[in-house]
Amino acid sequence: MDFETIVNNINSQNDKQARKPFDLAKDKEILEQSTYYEKRIYDLEQLLDIAKSFCSTLDFSNLLESIVYICMAQMHVLGAEIFVRDPISNDVFNLETSKSDNKEKKLSIPVNSPVANKLLTMNKPVTVAYLKEFIGDDQDLRTLESLSPTLIVPLVEKTNHLSGILVLQERIAIEEETTYTEYEQNMIMSIASLATVAINNASLMEMSSTDMMTHLRLKYFFFNQLTEAIDKAFEQEENIAVLMFDIDFFKKFNDTYGHECGDFVLITVANIIKSSLRESDIASRYGGEEFTVLLRKGNKEEAMKVAERIRQKIEDYDFVYNDQHLHVTVSGGVSIFDKNTNPVELPNLFVNQADSGLYMSKNNGRNQVTFFDPAVHKLKDDNE
Repeated sequence: MDFETIVNNINSQNDKQARKPFDLAKDKEILEQSTYYEKRIYDLEQLLDIAKSFCSTLDFSNLLESIVYICMAQMHVLGAEIFVRDPISNDVFNLETSKSDNKEKKLSIPVNSPVANKLLTMNKPVTVAYLKEFIGDDQDLRTLESLSPTLIVPLVEKTNHLSGILVLQERIAIEEETTYTEYEQNMIMSIASLATVAINNASLMEMSSTDMMTHLRLKYFFFNQLTEAIDKAFEQEENIAVLMFDIDFFKKFNDTYGHECGDFVLITVANIIKSSLRESDIASRYGGEEFTVLLRKGNKEEAMKVAERIRQKIEDYDFVYNDQHLHVTVSGGVSIFDKNTNPVELPNLFVNQADSGLYMSKNNGRNQVTFFDPAVHKLKDDNE
């Protein structure tokens, strides 16, 4: 029975009660409006859930991953990427969601580029073809185009500040329709607004926990992550490691060539350490010329291999400052959490063990890595 027949039957019954018959066109309009507002209510509930999801974490990587998956699900696309303004330099948008292992070739777009300026001015979702009408052939536009976008969405703060760029990739065809309706574009802009607030909050957290010179994590953040890693290692009976490094004779660089040279050495050593680690590991500037590393997984052999690789890279690296070739080395210490042999519960004690290994390296001639064995050192203490 079709819609018109149902309405006529109702009208027929109502005529017996001397009531005004229904208007078929008007009833269709009411039904369509009802369906529309039901969808609006559903989408608003979805946005509330999305806002809760974005607010549930301040971890930058996890947040961006969450934004990507939510946009993929809501907009029916096979992939999405996000360019985020660098919180330290503030002069470039970096592609932070790429799974590529080549960190040296990370895609980026300058903050003052024509693409970024146009997206900020328009403040609406656009296609590459639409941008080309205004910008023409542009290198940064080609960078976006390389990601095969079906829609490009600016992430704009209320202060008229572009925080990032969201790229929606290949769309899943729904009833053979791959274009975005005006309603869908409004929806993605609502999601983008929520994402922008969350990204900015996470960026503030990132900056407050990052050393501005070396771009490594600060000491308090390292201890916070180490505490969580120890708890997890206890539960899952895994090995984690703490490495500690100190630049040998660091004072001579400041005294001989000035503090700018010392800064150059610190930054370069930090870059070498960070580039030698996995994405899941954490490097921090512990203080002065000391650095700590948390290896989230690794037994003694693996940790010593990583530490030795870092030490060797630094020794082999050609540090050139003002045409002066500097010879830089580091001393290191390694400690391993093991539930059976070294069930160290306190993060400061764990770091102190690695620090003890470091000072053994110093005392034995520097430019070497020493493993802290709790059994050996306990035996030594007992004998004393």
